[in-house]
Amino acid sequence: MAEPPILSWEGLGLIQGTGWLFQDLDLHIGPRDRLALIGRNGAGKTTLLKLIDDRIEADRGKRTIKPGTRIVMLDQDPDFTAHETLMDFALAGGDAPARHEVEAIAGQLGIDMTRPAKTASGGERRRAALSRALASEPDLLLLDEPTNHLDLAAIDWLEAWLNRYKGAFVVISHDRTFLTRLTRATLWLDRGSLRRKEVGFGGYEAWEESVYAEEARAAEKLDAKLKIEAHWLERGVTARRKRNQGRLEKLHEMRAQRAAMLTPGGSAKLALKSDDVRTKSVIVAEHVTKRFGDRTVIRDFTLRIQRGERIGVVGSNGAGKTTLLKLLTGEIQPDEGEVTLAKTLAGVMIDQQRSLMSPDKRVRDILAEGGDWVDVRGTRKHVQGYMKEFLFDPSLVDTKVGILSGGERSRLLLAREFARKSNLLVLDEPTNDLDLETLDLLQEVIADYDGTVLIVSHDRDFLDKTVTVTLGLDGSGKVDIVAGGYADWEAKRKERSGPGKSKQGKPDAPSPAPAAPARSSSNLSYKDQRDYDLLPGRIEELEGMIARGEAALSDPELYSRDPSKFAQLTDAVGKARAEKDEAEERWLALAEQVEG
Repeated sequence: MAEPPILSWEGLGLIQGTGWLFQDLDLHIGPRDRLALIGRNGAGKTTLLKLIDDRIEADRGKRTIKPGTRIVMLDQDPDFTAHETLMDFALAGGDAPARHEVEAIAGQLGIDMTRPAKTASGGERRRAALSRALASEPDLLLLDEPTNHLDLAAIDWLEAWLNRYKGAFVVISHDRTFLTRLTRATLWLDRGSLRRKEVGFGGYEAWEESVYAEEARAAEKLDAKLKIEAHWLERGVTARRKRNQGRLEKLHEMRAQRAAMLTPGGSAKLALKSDDVRTKSVIVAEHVTKRFGDRTVIRDFTLRIQRGERIGVVGSNGAGKTTLLKLLTGEIQPDEGEVTLAKTLAGVMIDQQRSLMSPDKRVRDILAEGGDWVDVRGTRKHVQGYMKEFLFDPSLVDTKVGILSGGERSRLLLAREFARKSNLLVLDEPTNDLDLETLDLLQEVIADYDGTVLIVSHDRDFLDKTVTVTLGLDGSGKVDIVAGGYADWEAKRKERSGPGKSKQGKPDAPSPAPAAPARSSSNLSYKDQRDYDLLPGRIEELEGMIARGEAALSDPELYSRDPSKFAQLTDAVGKARAEKDEAEERWLALAEQVEG
């Protein structure tokens, strides 16, 4: 039997501007829920988290919370302006956690909390905010884009912590890998309504497709014009995903071709006989070394980048990703070796700071300099038509930038930059603040881009679906060159490090599943002892069943091909999750008896 919720909203409604942002929403959060909150930019996801946290007042509805429940929210952009150091931020307020708890979390995240808040980087601020939130020991944790500005090691650590966490959490994230690994149910905020499905993010896209298919059938009864206006976005999402399947096949072919150009040691072959291949080269780095003081950031790096390639750059914060990017684009010069750029190279850079756009300007001003037409890489397009390509409602053409959400502003910036004529595109953390549908769009635009693309990102799924070559930095100066995406680079590192070592050279994070005891515990009955011994194996078995079910549900064609199988899998995954939750609760209770 399911446990009663620790927090509920019934009939929730909120007015924003001149209309309802959403109304008549019902939401129930259980004590062990792991919920992904999904929705387009501007749908109200962050606002919903703030309503759960009781930070803002609703215009309608009843909020009920179990007495004693502690809620902590990790903001997407916490305000550090009133705090001298990162530790001052973490300990501010009457509900602040204990200092030693903050220091313990901060130590594991590798952040110096004495650092001045004013000069701290985005990654340092994110770690400080995480240290405060996690050290507070909440019953319900609300996470708004928790992986923004985190490097791969920190994301892995956070995943392991959340796997061990005994409370409930609701998470907004663009990181598909993060959501797939952690969530067990999905909340979908869409056009003012909230749907819930007892399946983790791995099954979300198939569920979304099934909902849109049902709406499309219902829309056949509507007036043709109304149908077009109401469903242009949904049909675009469905078509985009189908097109991206074909693009992924092409990407795999490009990776295979690139793998043939790499030596067994991972270096790119420079002595190419084909003149045609030479003329396609746009950036050639030969034995490049770059130092800052006594530290060698890049050591003896050699690579030939051809026209049309997509290069991903990964590594922990401070490993030298930005330095490598600046070397490849000619912004800085190497201390040893040489970087040669094609004379015709014309680049556009979209940086992670999101160059500020004036909040008083209209969308029309940003895209078309106030007019009706925008020049998209040499082709004239009507500004409202171009807006639809980037998932904007055309009616927003005269909306001021300041009214747009953070994700919508990022999408507007992408639309402006992609319109410029160029043959080199440099993207520094392009996925921050973007919703999942915009990420699908971004993958499509990159795939169709005629020029070369350099991408710095910590988004593992995005890299796997986008790049042909991954450059991995470990901070020692060595750059691994691997044909493929993040998963290929990770596999290469595991192969090199061998068992018992993680991607960052540290011991593997403990498994969230409890380990079986080495000997019996005398204070348990026979039945309790048997459960204590056997439940870890059952939990592991259920995790496998859930993973296989969600993998099958991730097939976007499953619902239309076999609706009954889709329903059976959804039901089976839900039951397996419920059984796993009960098994974990039972084992934890027995473990407390043993420890007592």
